[in-house]
Amino acid sequence: MSTESTSTVAKVLKPTILILIAIVAIASRLFSIIRFESVIHEFDPWFNYRTTQHLVKNGFYDFWNWFDEKSWYPLGRVVGGTVYPGIMVTSALIHNVLHFFNFPVDIRNVCVFLAPMFSGLTAFSAYLLTKELKDSSAGLLAAAFLGVAPGYISRSVAGSYDNEGIAIFLLVFTFYLWIKAVKTGSAFFGLMTALFYFYMVSAWGGYVFITNLVPLHAFTLVLMGRFSNRLYVSYSTFYAVGTLLSMQIPFVGFQPTRTSEHMAALGVFGLLQLYAFAELVRGYVSPKQFKTLLKGGIASVAIVSVVILTLLSLTGVVAPFTGRFYSLYDTGYAKIHIPIIASVSEHQPTAWTSFFFDLQMLIFLFPAGVYLCFKELKDEHVFIILYSVFASYFAGVMVRLMLTLTPVVCVSAAIAYSTLLDTYLEKSDHVLASSLRDAAAPSDTSDSKASGSSSKKPIPKGKTPETEPKPQPKSSATGEKKRFPIFNWDSRLVVILQLTWFLFMFAWHCTYVTSGSYSSPSIVLASRNQDGSQMIIDDFREAYYWLRKNTKEDAKVMSWWDYGYQMAGMANITTLVDNNTWNNTHIATVGKAMATSEEVAYPLLRRHDVDYILIIFGAVIGYSGDDINKFLWMIRIAEGVYPNEVKEANFFTSRGEYKVDHDATLTMKNSLMYKMSYYRFADLYGGNAVDHVRGARMPSEGPSLSVLEEAYSSEHFLVRIYKVKQPDNLGRNLKDATAFDK
Repeated sequence: MSTESTSTVAKVLKPTILILIAIVAIASRLFSIIRFESVIHEFDPWFNYRTTQHLVKNGFYDFWNWFDEKSWYPLGRVVGGTVYPGIMVTSALIHNVLHFFNFPVDIRNVCVFLAPMFSGLTAFSAYLLTKELKDSSAGLLAAAFLGVAPGYISRSVAGSYDNEGIAIFLLVFTFYLWIKAVKTGSAFFGLMTALFYFYMVSAWGGYVFITNLVPLHAFTLVLMGRFSNRLYVSYSTFYAVGTLLSMQIPFVGFQPTRTSEHMAALGVFGLLQLYAFAELVRGYVSPKQFKTLLKGGIASVAIVSVVILTLLSLTGVVAPFTGRFYSLYDTGYAKIHIPIIASVSEHQPTAWTSFFFDLQMLIFLFPAGVYLCFKELKDEHVFIILYSVFASYFAGVMVRLMLTLTPVVCVSAAIAYSTLLDTYLEKSDHVLASSLRDAAAPSDTSDSKASGSSSKKPIPKGKTPETEPKPQPKSSATGEKKRFPIFNWDSRLVVILQLTWFLFMFAWHCTYVTSGSYSSPSIVLASRNQDGSQMIIDDFREAYYWLRKNTKEDAKVMSWWDYGYQMAGMANITTLVDNNTWNNTHIATVGKAMATSEEVAYPLLRRHDVDYILIIFGAVIGYSGDDINKFLWMIRIAEGVYPNEVKEANFFTSRGEYKVDHDATLTMKNSLMYKMSYYRFADLYGGNAVDHVRGARMPSEGPSLSVLEEAYSSEHFLVRIYKVKQPDNLGRNLKDATAFDK
């Protein structure tokens, strides 16, 4: 086939393959829709969905100034100033465009399918990024890897309407634009980098990763002696425009100029200005004068910078690093100082098995790809190396940050895999001819140089002939280094079959993990009956529907903060705390009410106008994510604010065990959480109850309640709702009144 025909076929195949990859990426995220229904998953997505509904119904201006009275009662929440609005605005824009063209799509379906649709764009971004690093073949592999990698699918399945659904696309595409800007020195690409950085800032708090990685790349290039006008133009454009745009998000505000997490970007910006000025001065003075000026300038700038930064930090103008930042460098910091951060499962350190589970064979190809970047070590390869090192570290200290590691693993693995394929799929005839030409070239040259001298100089006695250096691989006319050829097809076939088998196993693993582990909505549980048939456990939606239909419009419901967003979204009811976790004292107050006795908790409930309390209890069906298993975190958070009234040690036995059966401590048995959880539990089993989560045989006589009454328990006792009693009309103590009534 001629070169022109091959080029034409490639031009057709590449976009076709990219489209197929996007289709596979989208389809692999639809298992939850096929098995269950089109529904929003998890906890945080319900807040995003609720705010998107408000945006679509009332418009952007009302959304931006929305004060939500139904959350954080009695404090409320200013939504526009405490949210990253990127995902809501994106969904509303898509919804409005579809309706403009007379496609009557419900906003719920837009939200459900948003993350899968963006996964196709993420695959395309990976293609563009990897193409800049190697070639289009490696780009296609990177797109395919990232499209189905479980490490990315875990937060982008259909129904997972969370910020990461669009943020990973923005992360990868922003990095592609930055690489393009550095390679070309184009202010246009620097501006595009800033625009997509602004989009990223509006979508996810993880934008800080870009804020620090890009200046780190620029700083490293300066240290390597690679300062250039290209770097100066691209970074200056990115920082100046990107910072100004990011400050337009109310939740971010002046943080880019007043928080320690953003100071590195500002420092590198200043350094580049000084470096460029020094290069300008170098052209107008002698080397000796320049050396003197340089020494004095560096000393002056260093002293002034340290003094100013110290003064700004001491006066509070520049805020110190946050607790979340410290928890990335000390995994035990949050547990000691900020238990509310440590209580979140996705903030825990990553188990080593998770890397293989989420990345499979890519985790082994990843170091090989980084090594190949070291061999090339162009400006763009330096960026990938830095990205790999820091993303690997952060993914190790926090499970959630596996998301930021997955793109660079896919890119690096694609580079390694593509290099292997290039080596073993190259045509042998072409390689042989090229090798023969390269081998013949030195001999021809030496013959021409040796014309007229047919004899060699004799070697003196006792001397050994000098060893000639081994010939190094020569560069071709295109500038590519010559690879050592693999001539035998049997050797090629063995390697190619193995590589193909690895791809097959990777696709199988990704499909299996996505289908089995990442496609189950948390609000709808699935189990198996004894005959193998599927059993759907829909207790969450049953309970929220009951709240929506059987309580007053202004009723206040107290629960642990995990369920606040879901209750507000599905039950449309007022909650005391939710997943925003901005007020630690308010959450600690809820924890105190749960961890203390009825006599202590009741005044707290009345003071906060609580009408109902909702808890999750999994002992009947073996649901391990219930409130008894989370109870220790409630205790720890409450103890941090009320150390004299709540003590964690009182909930452990003398042997240091956390017990809920006969051996449970008196403090545990008297706590409101324990009583609400195990109230009437023994009656279900005729006095012989077993907690199927903790494997504990419970007392035959369960706890009694005096300040609460059971209002609703779902079909499998998974969600239990209690109504707070009103004060006794005769002024009696509720415990005495209850005993009298009995």
